[in-house]
Amino acid sequence: MEGKESTLEFAGFPVINTTTQSLCDTLARRLHEARQCVLLFANANFIVQCRDYLRWLRQDPVLIVNDGIAMDIAARLLHGERFRENLNGTDFCPAFLSSLSRPHRLFLVGGQPHVAERAARVIRERYGHNVVGCADGFGQLRDPELPARINASGAEIVLVALGNPRQEAWIKEHHSHLDAKLVIGVGALLDFLSGNVRRAPVWIRRIRCEWLYRLALEPKRLLKRYTVDILRFAYLITTVRTPRVQGAS
Repeated sequence: MEGKESTLEFAGFPVINTTTQSLCDTLARRLHEARQCVLLFANANFIVQCRDYLRWLRQDPVLIVNDGIAMDIAARLLHGERFRENLNGTDFCPAFLSSLSRPHRLFLVGGQPHVAERAARVIRERYGHNVVGCADGFGQLRDPELPARINASGAEIVLVALGNPRQEAWIKEHHSHLDAKLVIGVGALLDFLSGNVRRAPVWIRRIRCEWLYRLALEPKRLLKRYTVDILRFAYLITTVRTPRVQGAS
């Protein structure tokens, strides 16, 4: 990554300590230079679920940034410093789309049937970008012609909303076959944009308790993530140690 950003290691995962503005500038520059880039957001669940892809995740063109309070706590405990900002995809991606100096062509992958189409309308109307195609995270995702369809659409940016670790697995398998120069794993972003899932009120987000709000809405799906997986996260980051790396590349 360009600039004098630092990288903090968590159980072998290199997580860039940066800001929204700096990351927007980097992504815009890579788009302008036609340099392929993969952007992923690391929360505790990511660290636990994506270990099978660690070798790939440590290589260019992958950039990993921090998401969530667990990563902030871990940074203080392991490295004695805080992340400069919380760069969760739900907030960063709209900020990035708003920051681009011209409309871009986007392709949306993931979500339940018709969720991506509803999110596409929001992206067109709110951010002024052209969504040139969608594929849901079920039957359409299994279409072997999906990468060719994405390429035929002329997409410059692909947003992949499959959750950890499915979206990372899909991106790892397909990103090198895509003509799009930027692929972003966006988690639940399409659900939020489409209105399929409600976001926490602003005051809850400000006190960093959005995870608790989501747990209350979806206890069956998220209970393991916020109990067992948090313990696994704590174990991994305290037992798999790697030295801090200065200067993200």
